[in-house]
Amino acid sequence: MSVCVTESKPTRSLAGIAGIVAIATLISKIFGLVRQQAIAAAFGVGPAYGAYNFAYVIPGFLLILLGGINGPFHSAIVSVLAKRKQDEVAPIMESITTLVVGILLLVTIGLMIFANPLVHLVAPGLYITPAQATANGMDAATFQVLQQTKEIAIQQFRIMAPMAMLAGLIGIGFGALNAADQYWLPSISPLFSSVTMLIGLGGLALYLGDKVALPQYAVLGGAVLAWSTLAGAVLQWLVQLPAQWKSGLGGFRLRFNFREPEVQEVIKIMGPATFSSGMMQINVWTDLFFASFIPNAAAAVSAMGYAGLLVLTPLGILSNAILVPLLPAFAKLAAPENWAELKVRIRQGLLTTAVTMLPTSALMIALAVPLSRVVYERYAFKVEDSYLTASVMVAYALGMFFYLSRDVLVRVFYALEDGETPFRISIVNIFLNALLDFFLVKPLGAPGLVLATVGVNAISMVAMLWILNRRLGGLPLRSWSISVVGLAIGSAIAGIAAWGTLQVSEHILGREGLLILLFQLCLAGAIGLVVFVLIAIQLRIPEVSQVVDRLKQRFLRR
Repeated sequence: MSVCVTESKPTRSLAGIAGIVAIATLISKIFGLVRQQAIAAAFGVGPAYGAYNFAYVIPGFLLILLGGINGPFHSAIVSVLAKRKQDEVAPIMESITTLVVGILLLVTIGLMIFANPLVHLVAPGLYITPAQATANGMDAATFQVLQQTKEIAIQQFRIMAPMAMLAGLIGIGFGALNAADQYWLPSISPLFSSVTMLIGLGGLALYLGDKVALPQYAVLGGAVLAWSTLAGAVLQWLVQLPAQWKSGLGGFRLRFNFREPEVQEVIKIMGPATFSSGMMQINVWTDLFFASFIPNAAAAVSAMGYAGLLVLTPLGILSNAILVPLLPAFAKLAAPENWAELKVRIRQGLLTTAVTMLPTSALMIALAVPLSRVVYERYAFKVEDSYLTASVMVAYALGMFFYLSRDVLVRVFYALEDGETPFRISIVNIFLNALLDFFLVKPLGAPGLVLATVGVNAISMVAMLWILNRRLGGLPLRSWSISVVGLAIGSAIAGIAAWGTLQVSEHILGREGLLILLFQLCLAGAIGLVVFVLIAIQLRIPEVSQVVDRLKQRFLRR
């Protein structure tokens, strides 16, 4: 007798899955942080890394969009295969892979041919003429850096174009592995990209020594960044193949059974979900579009990249731990008779998000400057770069809760086999994000662009809650809101405690020296975290109690 994919091994609890995902993601994020430190030390906020941020927009975001954990391909595959029998999986996988690879191969060729106009589309501010530069008060040196950034970006774009096709293969494969109750490999896979980048930068450092940051070597440095990124994507795809074959999830066989009901169901979810998630990437492109008009565009987008990584490190770890186990649970509760349990799971996702994201945001805001200095400030990365990065980090941190809450709610719609609603909301958000960017970029610069995205995510979250409240026959929004507000107040108090501790320690010890900065950061962060935990326990929120009880059990066992 055939059994479901998810029954191929004993069913894991949500907590067990979350633990596996959290550990794997933590390892990946640590390597990602080391990778970013290496980039900062080598290039600072110069043209090589500035160009990389523009060039990465389309090929790189296709990798994140289509190949990422919790992306539309991953979500669609999990939603469908989790309900299918083992002997049905391989034909579905091979048909979907045939279709997706065929489409994305054409996309890859198009990206390589039209690299120059696509970079122009992403960053028109890099294409200003000498007369326009003079009219804007730009000096000759700044204009020269701008032109160098443009040429490097075009080169990097062509090198990374094949990531479009690899993205589809990675996303489909990891979705199938999750549906087969395998979570370790998909969650740790970003580590391979970090490893290839570190190898590439290490080779560059051995070749050039302390000349890496010199302007005349920016083209070579930019090429190393791009080739290392492509190599990481190739490796992410290759490492999943043995696990797929061993689990009977299909091979390289071409299948054209695109009209089969199971394949159509995947396409039904995957199509709107891809466009919906793609709208978020369009918002990122919109931010970089306006950032290209900031006089020192390379520095602005570099600071956005460095700050984004610091925020995405805890966000990525916690989001995978929350979203990956919840998506199959949502999918199994999609029938109307299970909606009562579905509402419990939605609350669990949102409140767990609040418990983790709100205090993290508060501490990152309070400690943004020392955090940036400790992580990045060495070699080519200077103290003024730390302050620029910290200002952008504050804006990113303000939106952590809204970003992850929106993702939780999007997964509920996917489980209900409704990808159209998130898509429609995202369409509206594109125009709203562009409008906010237009008004905020001039007075606030790069932080203003990030704040625009924060506002869009907050509006999306509210809109989705309102729609789900109507569709599911009512949600206990009042009680959920009271809990979230209580956690927000506790987080704010914790942030103030951390900031006050930092000020006192700086007065006593000063602000210079890596060990001093690290001590101040750890001390202030620890005090802020203790304050939040003490407040959160008093709120008697079940999700807080569950986390505390689990930590107590592990501590007593050890």
